[in-house]
Amino acid sequence: MEELQQMFHRQRKYIFYLLSVYTVGWGFTQYKTIFLSLIVGTAISFYGLWILARKANRFGQAVIEGKKVSSLGTFSRMAAAGLAVLIVMRYPHYFSMIPMVFGLMTSYFVIIIDYFLQKIRKSGGKRGEY
Repeated sequence: MEELQQMFHRQRKYIFYLLSVYTVGWGFTQYKTIFLSLIVGTAISFYGLWILARKANRFGQAVIEGKKVSSLGTFSRMAAAGLAVLIVMRYPHYFSMIPMVFGLMTSYFVIIIDYFLQKIRKSGGKRGEY
């Protein structure tokens, strides 16, 4: 359980770094629509990651205690993505759909990158050896 919390904290840090880069891009470039869409998508992606981490923690605790296991919040994450789509469709002069979808996928990219970074770190930086 502790490892799951550490993983979530690392991934949260990476997403906040990305959000700060997107905010700087929104503030100092002419691509405001793209960066604002990335910000909305990434924020909702972070919300989905937070739900997943919280539910996985509860899932693990229920398994340890031998209780009945509930879902991992798939419907909540899909509803949040649907909300992002509705926001983008309602205000097309502020947002763009494609960057928002990339923003929604941000947490999955961060999870994959974090996995490989931790795998390299645990192997001592040696490539190709197990």
